[in-house]
Amino acid sequence: MLRRFAALAIGFLFIAGSTFGQNVAGPAKAKATTPEIPFDSVPDFFKLPAGLYMGEGTGIATNSKGHVFVYVRSGETRLFEFDQTGAFVKEFGAGSYGFAFAHAVRVDKDDNVWAVDEGTNVIQKFSPDGKLLMVLGKRPDPLDQLALTPGAGTYAGTNRPYTFHRQTDVGFDPQGNIFVSDGYGDSRVVKYDKNGRFIKSAGTRGNGPLQFSTPHAISVDARGIVYVADRGNSRIVVLDNDLNQKAVYDTVGAPWAVCISAGPHQYLYSSNSFPTGNNFDQAAMTGEIYKMELDGTVLGRFGKAGHGFKEFSSVHQMDCRNPNEIYVSEITAWRAQKIILKPQGATSSARQ
Repeated sequence: MLRRFAALAIGFLFIAGSTFGQNVAGPAKAKATTPEIPFDSVPDFFKLPAGLYMGEGTGIATNSKGHVFVYVRSGETRLFEFDQTGAFVKEFGAGSYGFAFAHAVRVDKDDNVWAVDEGTNVIQKFSPDGKLLMVLGKRPDPLDQLALTPGAGTYAGTNRPYTFHRQTDVGFDPQGNIFVSDGYGDSRVVKYDKNGRFIKSAGTRGNGPLQFSTPHAISVDARGIVYVADRGNSRIVVLDNDLNQKAVYDTVGAPWAVCISAGPHQYLYSSNSFPTGNNFDQAAMTGEIYKMELDGTVLGRFGKAGHGFKEFSSVHQMDCRNPNEIYVSEITAWRAQKIILKPQGATSSARQ
């Protein structure tokens, strides 16, 4: 009976914290005035087996073969792989102790798949065939969870080398070093070597230099420069490889997701997402995605808020390995979309 009570209490505390304390940024109208980029959305691209459903789309990534990985919150957290045509391939980590509340998925240069789970405070590294290779972080023990409720959404600032507080994303530099945005509870960026050994962390809660308010996503370019989506402060914070602040980009609204395309010329994409509260009175000032140079120059924007075809409903993560082929995962619409960007000045041919 005591065990059952403890489990129920943990679930209630986590749900309450996720709902009421997760510091979801309000709408942020972008300052940048920029041309529209025409685009198409591929209808019904992802093909799940009968009886299997997406749920909230929190993560999306591609590998070198063009396979797409979609991380969802459904009846339980699940990680699906699709081939380049959208056909279902397999599921990763079914029933894993590291899965509770999905947040992001990334694929490294060796096609290993990294699942970032804010509910367990754990990041799992899977081989391309689904073998578990590495675990970063530690799932809180049940009794500690009752007493301390880590992950409940309040700021902790504990800054421990190998423990996260609702971490949000992971990225990699060319040397294989690992960068984690951590996240809701610690407001910092953490750097590990390729074997998972702690190197350093940087950041505290706030809106000043080297401070964050919900660092919600992270990407690393070919030079090892780190781009952090500082969602609560409506800015992208740029760090060097040693986590020193280099620049701030604050013209593209509140970045929920950031991604960087493959070379030789790399682009930065940032999503000023439609809030998860479905508040359509805010739709006119949020929902779009921006294409940028790495120096912060804004080149264009595409999309708008909504639940329909070619609209975006809380884009939580993006993949832009190919700069003209963008994959987005959406929370509120329970879906993922494949987006094809067209040359500026072209006319979209997809149904409206």
